[in-house]
Amino acid sequence: MSDFTYPPELVIAPLAKPVNATVTVPGSKSITNRALVLAALTAVDRECYLGNFLHSEDTKVMLDSLNRLNFSLFGEPSTGGMKIVRNSGLVRTDRVIPALNAELFVANSGTSMRFLTAMVSLGHGHYRLDGIARMRERPIEDLLFALRQLGANVSSESNNGCPPVVVEAVGLRGGRIRMRADVSSQYLSAVLMAAPFADGKVEIELDGPLVSEPYVEMTLRMMQSFGLHAEQTAPGHFRIRPHTTGQSRTNYYIEPDASAASYFWATAAITGGRVTVAGLNRTSLQGDMRFVDVLAQMGCRVEECDAGITVHGAPLRGADVDMNDISDTVMTLGAVACFADGPTTIRNVRHIRHKETDRIAALATELRKLGAEVEEREDGLTITPRPLTGCEVDTYNDHRMAMSLALVGLKVPGVVIRNPGCVAKTYPAFWKDLESIRGS
Repeated sequence: MSDFTYPPELVIAPLAKPVNATVTVPGSKSITNRALVLAALTAVDRECYLGNFLHSEDTKVMLDSLNRLNFSLFGEPSTGGMKIVRNSGLVRTDRVIPALNAELFVANSGTSMRFLTAMVSLGHGHYRLDGIARMRERPIEDLLFALRQLGANVSSESNNGCPPVVVEAVGLRGGRIRMRADVSSQYLSAVLMAAPFADGKVEIELDGPLVSEPYVEMTLRMMQSFGLHAEQTAPGHFRIRPHTTGQSRTNYYIEPDASAASYFWATAAITGGRVTVAGLNRTSLQGDMRFVDVLAQMGCRVEECDAGITVHGAPLRGADVDMNDISDTVMTLGAVACFADGPTTIRNVRHIRHKETDRIAALATELRKLGAEVEEREDGLTITPRPLTGCEVDTYNDHRMAMSLALVGLKVPGVVIRNPGCVAKTYPAFWKDLESIRGS
């Protein structure tokens, strides 16, 4: 996964001057794990090469699970890519899932748990999916309910609507289903990616609102790239046609991670400097690109060029932002808000209480420890800047908490990050890359 080792605590030294840097961030975790599922499902007697592959804890558990399901995966050390193939000489190609049974461990990777649950429902056999203690607290019943409507025999082993999940798979039939996606859009993405391999056409109607909608758009666009036919026919309505073999993709490039880029754009905002993140533009699949628009709303200048997108810092003003569609950047904005003139309100992100930790409660707790005034609500929070003082901050084993809270330490002496190694979940080299901008 990586060669990085991490101390139990990490002191963040303030920057001596505004940052002026160009940064390259790793491949998107969201795109990487989707690409792995889509490549595995569509690759028969041909290899699919994934370029700019992200090597992290979340993608490692997905790779391990696909190996246990008897897909063949080969890393390319010279390019950093990954090859996936399902060889008909080794496994039966009439099975969407080559393995007849498997025990899958996904740690705390939500994408892996949701995507693999739907994926193995296409198989014929017994599959069990489990994770760490926090994963056993993260809800999945809405996905299981949707899969049951397609004929799947899936259940929560503890009967509490959370993992471990047990799948007695006999494939999926087509048909019309209703499902919820107001806790996680990954439930819908999981069903969308599995649906082309059901016995017939699948139609999905959402029951209630959809959170993090750009991630569903990402899924639909990626499915199209892999030769799968899925479309949104009306708000909350989706139609997926059965897959036709012979349309598989042979290579796919993974975009740089826009969520990871947010930390470096935020660095420009907090320090009044300039940061360019290479390789990203407005045509990106990733909704988190909208984070730069939030920074512009707060006073920064955003510039797009051939090299990437640049944020120029400026005096910051508070903002009132609905972040439902870019909720992975809530903690990043929480750090930026501490240095604004006036309060910042973050709204409509109730669903992030079910992430790696309760991110609303955790962010409120740690920003208060640093000295900010924080009003916590069920669906968000308001952060009012106050004089900040460095302290030891907890990360709750949540990579985004660690990376976001570190930004405060670029301006405030004495910030110490506990358990900095949790960044390995999606960005093992984060501390190295953050340090690299110091001398830029």
